[in-house]
Amino acid sequence: MTVRTGDELPPLRIPITRTLIVAGALASRDYQDVHHDAEAAKEKGSPDIFMNILTTNGLVGRYITDRFGPRARLVKVAIRLGAPNYPGDEMVLTGQVTSVAEGTAEVAVIGKNGIGHHVTGTVTVQLPSDAPGTGEVPKRTADAPGTVPTTSPDTPR
Repeated sequence: MTVRTGDELPPLRIPITRTLIVAGALASRDYQDVHHDAEAAKEKGSPDIFMNILTTNGLVGRYITDRFGPRARLVKVAIRLGAPNYPGDEMVLTGQVTSVAEGTAEVAVIGKNGIGHHVTGTVTVQLPSDAPGTGEVPKRTADAPGTVPTTSPDTPR
């Protein structure tokens, strides 16, 4: 896989359903009523239930790993919410690679719905080692899932 600054990622269309909104809220343990109770959401000034930020964050992560593969590692996800995602709408995620250096790529991501920009942000992704010119991706240690081994200049290789 060759990754270059300026590359555009193919769009990802996500139908916004009640099930997606409620399931995302439950999966992220966000029990605020505005994410599952339409009447409560209306009482608080919203026309309907709406997606929480953790579901949006997960969808942005999926968008990036769908493009760069399951061995790509999200290093940083910095997003900001805008227009809410309501049931019956569709969010279209798009992205553009803004830089590539030392085995990582930075991608500007936008998610639009029928109201406007639902999410904007930047994702830094460590590319798989088989991507040309990306270098080696550190392996996780077996005893500490999610950690990356580090070495100091004094550590023999």
